[in-house]
Amino acid sequence: MRSALPSKITCGIFDHLDDNGRDPAQQYEDRLILAETCDDLGFYAYHVAEHHCTPHGRGPSPNLFLSSVAQRTRQLRVGPLVMLLNLYHPLRAFEEACMLDQLSGGRLELGIGRGSLPIEWGYFGISADTAPDRYEEASEILIKAMKEQTLSYHGQYFELSDVPLTLRPHQANPPKWIATNRSESAVWAAANDANLACVGPSSAVRQVTDAFRAHRKQHPDEDNREPFLGLLRMIVIARSHTDAYFTATAAYERWLESFKFLYELNAVPTPPNLPLSFDAALASELCVVGTPASVRQTLLNQLEDAGANYLLCQIAFGNLPIDASFYTARTIQAEICGRFA
Repeated sequence: MRSALPSKITCGIFDHLDDNGRDPAQQYEDRLILAETCDDLGFYAYHVAEHHCTPHGRGPSPNLFLSSVAQRTRQLRVGPLVMLLNLYHPLRAFEEACMLDQLSGGRLELGIGRGSLPIEWGYFGISADTAPDRYEEASEILIKAMKEQTLSYHGQYFELSDVPLTLRPHQANPPKWIATNRSESAVWAAANDANLACVGPSSAVRQVTDAFRAHRKQHPDEDNREPFLGLLRMIVIARSHTDAYFTATAAYERWLESFKFLYELNAVPTPPNLPLSFDAALASELCVVGTPASVRQTLLNQLEDAGANYLLCQIAFGNLPIDASFYTARTIQAEICGRFA
């Protein structure tokens, strides 16, 4: 049974910055122009994933890219989704977050996480065995640093004694995000006032959002806003379903090739929930394509089924033409975020 949708769906942009076959500098510039467009249209935020040593991510330093986004936009909020804390000293992560929040005038949305592919950590000397505990310590330190003027912590991986925190974020407490498909992580998010970003079939995401709500404090945030429960979808909209389908198929195949790069290079099985064809991606609800009217109805249904109130739109992926991304962005804002019913 579906629950009622909130009175308004907020829309943000998610980006892997995966290799589109063009020169990296040109791809960065195209994405910055896309960010400017999304700012003008009224999207809430631009979230960027962090990946290393793979064409799946040309943004290994998301905060660096997002500092450029911040200078090219006025209202659009910015944030890594997620910052791989195992690859940072938490003090360095805190200082980078402060810089981005200051450079953006208080528009930081801070996503943190371990990441999903141990191969990437391994290139930096972080083992899969130590990653969970190391991440737990790093996240505790980062959250602690946001609240205090000096930092002390005594753990297995990090030792800090009366470190002066001379740089502060622009916001008193920048919004936190985690990306998860697990109910246990949703419980942590609820306890730590973090927002959620989820991907997967709506019915599976609903279990995560239900767990979050069951453990959430019964009051809104300080700014009177309920936490975001995000649903990620790769979206292509065109004037005809046929055009959308064929444009999206080619782009997804390119994206999938980049996604599988490190798995195939290291002879590691791909995740069992990874759709290995575009039709499978449609069936699993990862991708939504079609005309403005059909996509609008599909997305509203999925948001309702998932219990989500934030649509994370992946509108640039693979070798999708930039004009297709612009058209999708404008249509989403007009048809999904701009009006209801």
